[in-house]
Amino acid sequence: MPNTIKKIGVLTSGGDSPGMNAAIRSVVRTCAYHNIECVGIYRGYQGMIEGDFKEMGPRSVNNIVNKGGTILKSARSKEFMTVEGRKKAYDNLIKSKIDALVLIGGDGTFTGAEIFNSEFNFPVMGIPGTIDNDIFGTSHTLGYDTALNTVIECIDKIRDTASSHNRLFFVEVMGRDAGHIALNTGIGAGAQEILIPEEDLGLDRLLESLRKSKSAGKSSSIVVISEGDKMGKNVFELKDYVEENLPEYEVRVSVLGHMQRGGAPSCFDRVLASRLGVKAVESLLEGKSNYMAGIFNDKITLTPLDQAIKGSSEIDRELLRVSDIMST
Repeated sequence: MPNTIKKIGVLTSGGDSPGMNAAIRSVVRTCAYHNIECVGIYRGYQGMIEGDFKEMGPRSVNNIVNKGGTILKSARSKEFMTVEGRKKAYDNLIKSKIDALVLIGGDGTFTGAEIFNSEFNFPVMGIPGTIDNDIFGTSHTLGYDTALNTVIECIDKIRDTASSHNRLFFVEVMGRDAGHIALNTGIGAGAQEILIPEEDLGLDRLLESLRKSKSAGKSSSIVVISEGDKMGKNVFELKDYVEENLPEYEVRVSVLGHMQRGGAPSCFDRVLASRLGVKAVESLLEGKSNYMAGIFNDKITLTPLDQAIKGSSEIDRELLRVSDIMST
């Protein structure tokens, strides 16, 4: 079918992640390569409702490939959750002669895109941007690799002080619903135990593991905990429980928080963002819509948005086995 798309809008929505700017750059320059106009939509869906648009060309995305965050800003929009809000957004797109959208974000972003597409038959294409790596249909989301490296650097520094003072450190990392960050960084940083939402280690096993660690001559230990782990109400309650039952341990807690979201994207995330941006734009030009561009086995793929939203990213069982062996 002949290409009828002459102008594409790009936005970022939800939590920011390193690599979003690289993806914006890729979308803008791929549009320029194919002689398509590109419009940046500021503050996600809220900016779409308010008509906060800006024409973007190849030079407008100079020197952003290395920057974290998103130059288009991000915001959560309650108004877009209403029919009236989405109609305003649609009217603004039509008024600005925007023919299709590339949306960079996570589950919430894709859910909004799917609803918008179903209501107005408006072409949409998603790019997964979330450090949690919790999107179905891709082995890596934008920002995940960078977050892993950030966490590893932090834990390495914590280990220095843990060793100096013979302390047990609980390090909480992001991952409300998925333990990918905790599992990979726990192995990479040599953690004694790794607590993730997908696996209920159990308090008894945790205490037994720490007792064995102590009896084996380990003077300090690191336990990496995903924020979504269900073992305790929170990491501080877990700290109190361990200190009550293992008084020989001096326990400290470090919550890494939003520092995991920031920083310059890794080379992997920059390259991935560039590839996904090209795929998203060229798929729209081919007449495709309602898909998410992702990666599997180093091949760029398309997954229907409804599958990306409803599916769940599976934890690597082999990594769990590796983790058990490494904690011996």
